[in-house]
Amino acid sequence: YRTYDVCEVYPGPNLNVVVGANGTGKSSIVCAICLGLAGKPSFIGRADKVGLFVKQGCSSGLVEIELFKTPDNIIITREIQVVNNTSTWFLNRKPATLKTVEEQIAALNIQVDNLCQFLPQDKVGEFAKLSKMELLEATEKSVGSREMYQFHCELKNFRERERELEVNIHVIKLNVRSYRVSRLFTKEVFTLQNLCREKTNSLEKMKQRVERYKQDVERYHERKRHIDLIEMLERKRPWVEYENVREQHEEVKQSRNQAKKELKILKERQAPWTKKIQEAEENLKILDMKTKDNTAKIKEIAQKCKQKQDALEMKDKRIEEIKQALRMKKDEEMDRQKKIHHTQELIETWENELDTMAVCENLQPQIDAVNNELKELQEERANIDSDVSDLRAERRNQEREEKRIIDHLGQLNNMMKIKEENLKGRFRDTYSALMWLRKNKDKFKKKVCEPMMLEINTRDSRHAKYVENHISSDDMRAFVFESQEDMEMFLIRDHQKLRVNAVCAPTESCAENLPSRPIEELHQYGFFSYLRELFDAPHPVMSYLCSQYRVHDVPVGTEKTRDMIERVIKETSFRQIYTAEERYAIKVSTYTNLTLSTNTSLRAAQFLHSSVDTEERRQLESQQQDINNTLKSLDTRLTALFERQRRLEHRDNELRQQKKELLERGNKRRQLKSKIGLKYDSLRQLEQDAIDLEKEYQVANLKIKEINKQKAELVTELMHLTKTVIPLSILNGDLTLQKIKATAEKNRLESEYKAGIVQLRAAEQQFNELDERKRVLYENCSELMKQARQVCKLGPDQDLPKEFQTAFQTLPNTLEEIDAFLNEEKTRASCFTGLNASVVEEYNKQTQEIQQLTDYLEEKKTELNNYKQNISEVKESWLKLLKEMIEQINEKFSKFFSSMQCVGEVDLHVENEEEYDKYGIRIRVKFHSSTELHELTPHHQSGGERSVS
Repeated sequence: YRTYDVCEVYPGPNLNVVVGANGTGKSSIVCAICLGLAGKPSFIGRADKVGLFVKQGCSSGLVEIELFKTPDNIIITREIQVVNNTSTWFLNRKPATLKTVEEQIAALNIQVDNLCQFLPQDKVGEFAKLSKMELLEATEKSVGSREMYQFHCELKNFRERERELEVNIHVIKLNVRSYRVSRLFTKEVFTLQNLCREKTNSLEKMKQRVERYKQDVERYHERKRHIDLIEMLERKRPWVEYENVREQHEEVKQSRNQAKKELKILKERQAPWTKKIQEAEENLKILDMKTKDNTAKIKEIAQKCKQKQDALEMKDKRIEEIKQALRMKKDEEMDRQKKIHHTQELIETWENELDTMAVCENLQPQIDAVNNELKELQEERANIDSDVSDLRAERRNQEREEKRIIDHLGQLNNMMKIKEENLKGRFRDTYSALMWLRKNKDKFKKKVCEPMMLEINTRDSRHAKYVENHISSDDMRAFVFESQEDMEMFLIRDHQKLRVNAVCAPTESCAENLPSRPIEELHQYGFFSYLRELFDAPHPVMSYLCSQYRVHDVPVGTEKTRDMIERVIKETSFRQIYTAEERYAIKVSTYTNLTLSTNTSLRAAQFLHSSVDTEERRQLESQQQDINNTLKSLDTRLTALFERQRRLEHRDNELRQQKKELLERGNKRRQLKSKIGLKYDSLRQLEQDAIDLEKEYQVANLKIKEINKQKAELVTELMHLTKTVIPLSILNGDLTLQKIKATAEKNRLESEYKAGIVQLRAAEQQFNELDERKRVLYENCSELMKQARQVCKLGPDQDLPKEFQTAFQTLPNTLEEIDAFLNEEKTRASCFTGLNASVVEEYNKQTQEIQQLTDYLEEKKTELNNYKQNISEVKESWLKLLKEMIEQINEKFSKFFSSMQCVGEVDLHVENEEEYDKYGIRIRVKFHSSTELHELTPHHQSGGERSVS
């Protein structure tokens, strides 16, 4: 398999198992056997296309197998093409078809698709998945005799046919029962013996039932006569209705034809006026066409005139541009003369200054003194820059710390905001009072605390439930005052009508009250803290809670406390106790002195789930104030340094200016000589750039003369176009007058024409109304005719049958009489209730089936007996061969397993002896001495155990 270029194998006469080390080519041999014997790639379980079994890098592969057969062996050759996954087959070196090869292989009972005969390594799992029935059939096909599998197939067919016979007999029995019998049999199949016993009783009942049907049949025929008469009346009614509408159609048709003749006469009278109006309209159209053509010519000439005028304006602009260019040349020459004069004067001034300038004095001592002072200034500025850098770095550190504190305060404020939103959503009046309090705190003498749900902050969010279950919801939203006077003023609140709660803290503080027992003594009961230690609150709030709720003496425990709660209650004297999820209230009866306890489950926190650490908040605000003071100090020091920097920079600029002036005094003579030389060069350049104004005048005059010549030609053409457009304008005026006259004539004709058109339109309207009515009546006639034919079930070209015509003559001829007669017959027919056509049909049917039933049952009974006899004979032959084969297999299978110190058995599995398609082979194995025999399944045994089995 994709391993060898060439490999030839000579197996012995009893090839059974191919074994070998990994990579030695076991799969190559197995794949070659399967593909060479017309097997599909899916039988192997390794690839889905035959081309994938060819060695990589090769375009084709070949498998040749020689099979033993008397008198001559068979050689099968298969060539596989990788490109298109096709195969070419040869039989004894001669080309052959796949079907021919498959027939030869089947004749030798070779079944590469049967896992009991050919089991590739990758298909071991599928063998274990075979059901008992599949395993039996595969075993019969592979090692059993040909007669054995044929017997099995015949038995399954016989059993299927037997079921069909029993079901058929059962169905026939059900079909012959009375239509009145509502009882259904619940069993799917009746045996033939039961049918025979019931046959006599069933036939007798059928005869009695037929006798009772006679009276019902007579009443049915009476009702049938009334129904036939009703049907005939319903057939005639649409014909009568059609005839009525047809007569109306004929009357309207005659009126419409008369109106059509009168309309034709009126149209003939109006024809001469119509012709004159049409002639006037034609004349107007001709005049309009002439006017349009003439106007188009005038517009065309006007456009040309516009183009000539635009060209003249362009020529004038061109002359002005030439004159402007000449003026610019003149101005340029005047500027050049001025520059030459100015340069000469400047050169003369500098030469005089140079002549009078003395030899440069010694300025070096002054320059050295200035340099020394500049050096000292630079050192001092460097020191100041270093101090500024250090102060700025410290300021940045302080700002970063301030930003961190502000961000942290922002988070705490957000948590407070959440609590305020919770308060606003639950207690609107309390929230409104809070807003009022924050704006009017200056009105109170002593400290006022906001609602407790805002002031209380648990140190751990898990402890919030203890606090909320201990403090009432009314107090959670209550304001806390230190002064009774302040509380009364707050409750008035400028006469606002808000419902809020307010409490006053005790005069003597209770916030520092000690518990009855140290918490360390309570650790043995699972208590870890008193309730007061689980939260923070302002002093007035804590004092009120210690006084009112004794939070300093309420212990909080864990599940350990819950488990030993009886001992806790007995050994401690607390009135309230908290465990992990419960609250206990303990009371001592005044009368019996017995201890009573009640426990309630803790509800989830609603107000304190978002807690703010007020102590942390105060510390952060204090740190922020310290940083602000530090920043102000740093800013003061930086300002002083900046001022010193400014003064030093000013002195530095003065010294540099002084040094510059000293250096310039030494360099001024050299600079004057250099500047004089440059000015002489500039003077020479100006003298070379002289402009010849006389020549420029001549060139400009020539250009202007040429342009004036072109303007004269344009004026001539413009005069010619003006002369051409004058006659066209006169013609346009004449055409306009003719149109006015033609329009007046047309209006006169139309006015005279309207007098006759009124009568014509009235006639047309009458004709249209009659024509529309005729069309509607015709459609109604067609529809009624169609309905009448449908009622009588007639084709488009089929005439009314004579029996209908004869029957119609005996019936009424008006709709009123037909409807009355129809209602009378329907009333009579309705008296016959509970009857239908199935009564007669059932009566006739059962009369025939009484005799047929006995004959048919007798025939099926004989056939069933014959099938049972055949089944018995085939079953005996099949079971004999099958049991012998399974005994042989079991003997060898058990022997092989015994040689491995294991146990294995193969037996015939039968659920129902009559269900031959449920027979199967069961394999049971035991690989360990400590276990029992277990059936071989895809799940119970390991992969190796399944492979061995």
